[in-house]
Amino acid sequence: MGKRIAFIVSCALFAVLTATAGQWDKLTTVTFSRPVELPGMVLPAGTYVFMLADIPSSRHVVQVFNPEQNHLYGTFLALPNLRLKPTGDTVMRFEERPVTAPDALRAWFYPGDSFGQEFVYPKVKATELAATSHVLVPAAEVTPAETPEELQEAPVIAITPEREEVEIAQAVEAPPIAAPAPVAAAEPAPAELPKTASSIPLLALLGLSSLGLAGAFRWIATRVS
Repeated sequence: MGKRIAFIVSCALFAVLTATAGQWDKLTTVTFSRPVELPGMVLPAGTYVFMLADIPSSRHVVQVFNPEQNHLYGTFLALPNLRLKPTGDTVMRFEERPVTAPDALRAWFYPGDSFGQEFVYPKVKATELAATSHVLVPAAEVTPAETPEELQEAPVIAITPEREEVEIAQAVEAPPIAAPAPVAAAEPAPAELPKTASSIPLLALLGLSSLGLAGAFRWIATRVS
């Protein structure tokens, strides 16, 4: 299967109940209708709260709680994931898996944001996802039980569909560079002005004028003699 797909709020996989609280933590309550895989764990079908941890770091750390937010299921390292067209809905992007396996959550986009959270998977799972989905997958030796501070220190790479390790910069999605609009070439100026009429009538007029002048000279010569 391995085809990347995005499930939006109307999808049967989940429903977004709320998207409230401050913009800084992206708090979102989600209900999954079937199990969903996250880095290092599988969440059973149910309702969960996704939010960003409040840490001073360029890295993003996503925490998943129960609806009451008094039980933490896991803490997950994420990277900024750019999408070209923000939407007004919460978007969860998954990797399609066999029907017997839970779909793996790849990225989470908060409504209106251009950047989402691209989840960093353990290397073994990232290698599997990259091979089946044919995309680069961020990877690190991390677990859901680690603290946000520990996740900030973890070295991150990317796994290619060919199972090779590359620099993580290659895994960050960027908008394509638009090709410049083609410039129409100017038409060359004509070598000469176009002819507006045939020269035959002009030649005929000159001929008639010559005959008239000849007749006039002949009449004058007759009168003089």
